[in-house]
Amino acid sequence: MNVATPFTTMTTSQTVDAPSTERILENLSHPVLALNAEGNIVYANSAAEASFGGWVIGLNIRDLFPGFAPASANVAEASSLVLVTKKDVAYDATLTPLGSAQFVLDLRLSTGPQQLTIVPDLDDLTGLAKRNMFMSHLTGAINRDDSASVAVHCLDLDRFKMVNDTLGHGIGDLLLKKVAERLTGACRKGDIVARLGGDEFVVLQHEVREPADAEKLAARIVDLVGRTYVLNGHTINIGVSVGVAMQGDFTQARDILRNGDLALYEAKRAGRGRYRVFEAGMDDLLHKRREMEIDLRRALALKQFELHYQPILDLSNDTVIGFEALLRWKHPVRGNVPPLDFIALAEENGLIVKIGEWVLRTACLEAASWSDGMIVAVNVSPLQFKADTLLETVASALEKSSLSAERLEIEITEGALLDDTDNVLQTLKALRELGVKISMDDFGTGYSSLSYLQKFPFSKIKIDRTFVASANADSEAILRAVAGLGTSLGMAITAEGVETAEQLARIRGERCTHVQGYLTGRPMAPEMISSFLARPKPHQ
Repeated sequence: MNVATPFTTMTTSQTVDAPSTERILENLSHPVLALNAEGNIVYANSAAEASFGGWVIGLNIRDLFPGFAPASANVAEASSLVLVTKKDVAYDATLTPLGSAQFVLDLRLSTGPQQLTIVPDLDDLTGLAKRNMFMSHLTGAINRDDSASVAVHCLDLDRFKMVNDTLGHGIGDLLLKKVAERLTGACRKGDIVARLGGDEFVVLQHEVREPADAEKLAARIVDLVGRTYVLNGHTINIGVSVGVAMQGDFTQARDILRNGDLALYEAKRAGRGRYRVFEAGMDDLLHKRREMEIDLRRALALKQFELHYQPILDLSNDTVIGFEALLRWKHPVRGNVPPLDFIALAEENGLIVKIGEWVLRTACLEAASWSDGMIVAVNVSPLQFKADTLLETVASALEKSSLSAERLEIEITEGALLDDTDNVLQTLKALRELGVKISMDDFGTGYSSLSYLQKFPFSKIKIDRTFVASANADSEAILRAVAGLGTSLGMAITAEGVETAEQLARIRGERCTHVQGYLTGRPMAPEMISSFLARPKPHQ
């Protein structure tokens, strides 16, 4: 068979990523090796294993051919090489490039001519192995007759998307390269680091003789990847969540990788910037998550959602000027399901768009019965902007409820502005033209909040509760700066999460205009609003 035939018309990505590629390689009668940039073998087909007398993945090409001397230090850029002897077999070879994707070695052995195809399997950006070759290596590792086990570490970068979208893809690419370098540096020689796509990485750890070996590496990865990066003058802080799965009783590569993904999900659910080791109970958690997703899909149709309202207090006269609508799920079996348990899931599966539409319509209808001038604030998900129906939904909700637009306040987070910023800003401007107020929620927690204040004139900015809860000098400086900024721009400033008299006094001192929190009023059912407004407030 002419070795060039199967590859001549393939690009590098086709060679690696096409679903049938591995089957094609396995069916070839001549040896095929895939190498990374350093010449380490990350894949070998059956013919290659037979030719070289056994498992060769993990070896360097120089282990097979001690005289391997490419013209370039990078195998992927090599154009010529010289081979010397291995054992008693004399090798002489000519390296023939096939485009930029593969190389063919025409070997002349004492037993006759042979051809070997070398396919560099590199992620173009980081130089790491890609998924198919990683899975081949994992399969081979768990099939070895060895007393040591292996561990798989599934990684997902925390806050990478925000960095990529706010600072640009160029900085994002540089960051991925640096992450790849740190991951490689954290591992031992022989371990395999691969990039599965985007900001997803995976590490195959060899010689894991006890669980502590895997946990040590996971902790080292969390520490190294989480350290500060300085790229093109930008100081960047991200983190990494890691899910660890060990070989144990599992003999299939896909099962180990799946368990690593389950552990990764638990690490992210626990707060990110940490690792979790797979446990049998995680299967149950995944099952419960699927059950909750089914229940969540039913909740709208069965009218299980309701809104509670938290007062917004104007500090200039200690008067309640309106309420923020907060979503509640009253499940017939689970009882009251906390928003933290289902909002993220609704975001993941897209249900938040329908739920958000219901929230807007219901909040407008219920607010229409309040005293004249009382505002209602409604949080809007970034996905509602992507659905391109938000403007229509708001206009319809105002019309059907007869609520004046000036009494509706839309709250958005910086996340709404990260994707397709121009389109989002156009929608926000159209909402302002209707008369709707626009507020930026969780101000101070993102990367580029200040730049957004330049692009769009918000009616209000809300200081995140973390700055209110902390009484240290840094938090006070941020409160003072944000309040001063809002005043100079003619914006109202709301401090969230006020729970103590001391916090309220501090907020007053920093010139914030409004507050929300348990001290001034807990979330309440709509029927309780009238009695709440009628009674004296303990903070007055």
